[in-house]
Amino acid sequence: MLDRIDDIDWRRLGHAYGSAGDVPDQLRALCSPDPTAREGAFGDLYSNIFHQGSRYEASAYAVPFLLDMVADPATPDRELVLYLLTCLAMGYDESWLPDGFPVAEYRRVSEGGRELLAAKPPSSAENDDPEALYLRALDKDDQNRLFAYYELATYDAVRAGVPMLRTLLAHPDPGLRAGAAYALAWFPEEADGSLPALREAVSAALAADDRTTAQSAAGPAADGSAGSAAAGSAAAGPAVVDGPAVDGSADGATTGQPAGVREADVAATALVAAGLLGSAPDAALLTDPRPVVRWAAAVARARVLGPDADDATVEELLGWTTAAPRGRRRSADDVPVPFLDGDLAGYAALALRQVGPRHADRAFDALLDRLPAVDGVEALPVATEALRLAFPDGPLAAGTPPEALTVRQRRLAEVLAASPLPWSIDGHLFANFSLLLDEYGLPRSRDEMVAYLR
Repeated sequence: MLDRIDDIDWRRLGHAYGSAGDVPDQLRALCSPDPTAREGAFGDLYSNIFHQGSRYEASAYAVPFLLDMVADPATPDRELVLYLLTCLAMGYDESWLPDGFPVAEYRRVSEGGRELLAAKPPSSAENDDPEALYLRALDKDDQNRLFAYYELATYDAVRAGVPMLRTLLAHPDPGLRAGAAYALAWFPEEADGSLPALREAVSAALAADDRTTAQSAAGPAADGSAGSAAAGSAAAGPAVVDGPAVDGSADGATTGQPAGVREADVAATALVAAGLLGSAPDAALLTDPRPVVRWAAAVARARVLGPDADDATVEELLGWTTAAPRGRRRSADDVPVPFLDGDLAGYAALALRQVGPRHADRAFDALLDRLPAVDGVEALPVATEALRLAFPDGPLAAGTPPEALTVRQRRLAEVLAASPLPWSIDGHLFANFSLLLDEYGLPRSRDEMVAYLR
């Protein structure tokens, strides 16, 4: 699996902190029998070859070894390695939801990046950070082009493993199946091969969930255990899944590894993945008894059908948008679906964008209903969509008085002025939220918003 790792001159490659000479040992540690060593290696790799969503020259070189780890049944924490691979392929999914990964645009933007990389001088005894020195010599456009090429090269390296990822959709472990479905969602150029496998995964997961539910209803299992009542708890509604911490650091050993993945969660993940690849699920799933399946069907149908989406799809999205916030802690009722870090209500809010202007008023009302009840990262998709609807012509001009606001703009400003929660994260001012409002010309703190409206 790692036999050829020393054939690569890692020291001449760059990552977020300079030379990538430390990457081989980190990859080895990811296979260690020691859980602490594996956790440390994941954290190191998550922050150097995937630093706050950026990829580097060394990132693509690490991918084949990570793919081998995922393919090897002997690898510990395969779901964790698969999550790292998925991040390396596409970055943070909130950048692309609800539309999917724009690979054609990536290919356009990265043109010329290969030549820029070829012109980078090799490292030397006097220069063990070739990345930083070379970048400083490039203008802004060439820097962007080079980083786009790094990202595309890493994406294509992961793409080479798509056939292997499809085989994981039939793995006995539901967590690995969900992770594979999530990974496949970001490769639209591979849709023809992935969609049949995803559809089969949906059917198999739903059938397995039905069997488990029937067994649970029938009483104790044959071995005397209590059956699988937990499997039916996917009907609990909106949920949470662990993922990167807000600061981009690794959030412990369980980052990217949803605990207690149920068959309904696998089906939901595969449904959304298929929707991102262009396949709308059957409308009958909108009446499925499992809320997470109805959510996934609505999200996927909105993605594919757009303004032609039926009223039942829209109603399901509106219902999730106004659902109770998921909270910060995992409970037995949480649904570990990886998209948007498990914020199903937030994803539903984003999906409302796709069903068109016919539903804009109801969507705006739902967003304003939810906004006072969410904070931190959960507030961002809700505010993003509310701002988009309230400011169709772009940000306010400097010095715009409150009496010049439109009805929607005024309503949104008043909700924000009256709601302390969206401005905060863990009791502190959330800078990302403030910056989002600033982009639209609105005050950057609640106190300023109150003063502005007065």
